[in-house]
Amino acid sequence: MNANITLLVCTYNRSRDLREMLETVVAQQTQGAFTFEVVVVDNNSTDETRNVVGEFAGRARIKYLFEGRQGRAYALNTGLEVIESPIYAIVDDDLILPSDYLSVVYSTFLQHKDVSFVGGKVLPLWKGNPPQWLTARHWAAIAMADYGPQKIYSDLSNPINLLAAAFRTDHVKKIGGYHQELGVSKNRIGGIEDVDLHRRLWQAGYKGLYNPDIFLYHKVELERLTKSYHRRWHTGHGRFYAIMRDEDFERSKARLFDVPSHLYRQAMGHAWGWLRQTLARDEAEAFWHECQLRFCWGFFQQRRAEYAAQRERGALAEALRFARSLLGSRTERSGEAETPEK
Repeated sequence: MNANITLLVCTYNRSRDLREMLETVVAQQTQGAFTFEVVVVDNNSTDETRNVVGEFAGRARIKYLFEGRQGRAYALNTGLEVIESPIYAIVDDDLILPSDYLSVVYSTFLQHKDVSFVGGKVLPLWKGNPPQWLTARHWAAIAMADYGPQKIYSDLSNPINLLAAAFRTDHVKKIGGYHQELGVSKNRIGGIEDVDLHRRLWQAGYKGLYNPDIFLYHKVELERLTKSYHRRWHTGHGRFYAIMRDEDFERSKARLFDVPSHLYRQAMGHAWGWLRQTLARDEAEAFWHECQLRFCWGFFQQRRAEYAAQRERGALAEALRFARSLLGSRTERSGEAETPEK
């Protein structure tokens, strides 16, 4: 008999974290109201991952899969292929689940039959003292989320992204699963396969729900408390956004090297903000502007590489075409998308 919920775990070389997370999975309280299973997709690990999964074989309905193609989106799609339960939840290997996590998720789907996915708060388990500059504005880079105490619908009119969400399986399969070029991998951070999935669900007429009664804890390792990590994350995030080609973000008619003109203006604005706040010795504000610049730079790098590979025209010809398009699109500013909230 199929389970009511599947926990989909994609993991890479984190066997110790995986063991701790699975301990919180087997401790889930169902009160006999539903059943669940666990699908663990080993994304080419070289540590004890497979043995750790084996330790739980007698304590939970658990299935081990191996995906040799490096990248989280590959692992997600491999897991999605074998899921037969009507609901699945994404559970990363460095999360800690409260004992009623699945119960609240399941009851939320029962109470809100109009939603395709649900999520809640992802709260930090700090592995060190967070620096003063690491405010809530930087939470996306460390996979944190807290949208407050009220339930909120997530759709095209209110596009909030829900981290560590649970989904109706058939809806995700209908839209084609995960974009395999947008997931994090061994040397790439800042992935947006979840952002892309949410947007395609919204565009297909589906919606999500933020329920503050759903919450998980995420370990924040020391590396993620450093500026160097956040610089790399935002640069990678920009590259992935360039690959995704979001329609709202790409709205500008004027483009230079296939980069929307509004992104150049935003980059100049953040450069000025970084300089102004640096001179004012406001470290937190200066670093925030720097992170937005890193996003723009990552986007520029990806688009410039794609443009160079296509060899459409020389740099001078492209600059002249851009100037003409600017002169002919005086009204475009009112309809432009801003740099995405991250």
